[in-house]
Amino acid sequence: MHADMRKLALFILAAGVLSASAAEPKSKNSSSCYRLFTPLTFFHNVASNQLSITSDNPDEVNQAIDQALMHVYLNRPDLVQVTQREQENAGTLRQDIIESTVSQTVEMVEQAAPMPDAPVAAPVELVVEKPNFWKYKGDGALQFMQNHVSDNWYKGGESNYSAIGTLTLEANYDNKEKWKWDNKLEMKLGFQTSPSDTVNKFKTNEDIIRLTSKIGLKAVNRWYYTLQVQAYTQFYHGLKSNKEFVFSDFMSPFNLSAGLGMDYKVEWLKKRLTGTINMSPLAVNYRYVDRANLAQSFGVKVPKHTHSLTDFGSQLTAQLEWKITDNFSWKSRVYGFTSYHRAQLEWENTFNLKVSKYISANLFLYPRLDDSNKKYKDDGSRMSYWQFKEYSSLGFSYNF
Repeated sequence: MHADMRKLALFILAAGVLSASAAEPKSKNSSSCYRLFTPLTFFHNVASNQLSITSDNPDEVNQAIDQALMHVYLNRPDLVQVTQREQENAGTLRQDIIESTVSQTVEMVEQAAPMPDAPVAAPVELVVEKPNFWKYKGDGALQFMQNHVSDNWYKGGESNYSAIGTLTLEANYDNKEKWKWDNKLEMKLGFQTSPSDTVNKFKTNEDIIRLTSKIGLKAVNRWYYTLQVQAYTQFYHGLKSNKEFVFSDFMSPFNLSAGLGMDYKVEWLKKRLTGTINMSPLAVNYRYVDRANLAQSFGVKVPKHTHSLTDFGSQLTAQLEWKITDNFSWKSRVYGFTSYHRAQLEWENTFNLKVSKYISANLFLYPRLDDSNKKYKDDGSRMSYWQFKEYSSLGFSYNF
């Protein structure tokens, strides 16, 4: 109870003193405010100042404090805990604080440097690029072959020179989800010459233009539903030694095939053997022969079908590449078509040995079966349906 009353009295006293001190400037005796925050003490000078006729303390703030303390002394003497003398004997009061004014010495210091402004982050332009699902690649080569035999060579033979140029371009689309579209253009053209051929100065030993386009919809895992279109012909007319007769030519023949079936993506031997295998149980093959005199030799019935032949059947196409070592690889292409009354089978094999970055050696093996060709030898005997071609070369190559 006493503590609460004391707190209320001090609160009223402090409010009055603070309001007075706010209205008047500070005086030299303003240090007497410490009496408001010490245990309630009976100060002798408070009573003497109040009973004196003339006050020696003109400071209005100190007078207000004296009046407040005197009011407490008279009305609530029970709240007074100690007297000034008792505090002096206890050594708790410092006389210098009572009699002197405590002043604060203000020293001027250098102004602190302002805090640097945080750098404003520059606006960032976010560019969202559309993914590119197309991949392009290609390779080209220029190969040379030479064989020299002297006139008096004990085994006979004939000198010859040949060169072959190849170019392969690919543009493949794969969105990694459902659709893929593969496009491959292959071009090969080679010439050879031999002293024994007095009719033709140059003859082709390799000649093909072939475009393969295949669009697939993913079925499951590595299987795709596929529509494949393949077209091929040659650049130049085909000749034989010491004969002027043209055995083949541009658009003679021209083959166009389309097949609907399934395609399997090969990734074997730790992805060193890659490629595709396409099986088309529903296929159509269109063959056109521009030179009418060559139509029969390419299976076109004369005179019923003057220039073209259309067959329905099934086809198989496989294109594989095996990187046996870092410098040695094998590329293989298998193509087969049957209309159930004729058959055509091709197996191209290219073995490539990379000597340096731009030098390579090739071995090409090409067995072929075509029972639509009805050719006969000079003696009237029928030729075999099996055909074979082979060459080896060394020259420049470049991949891009």
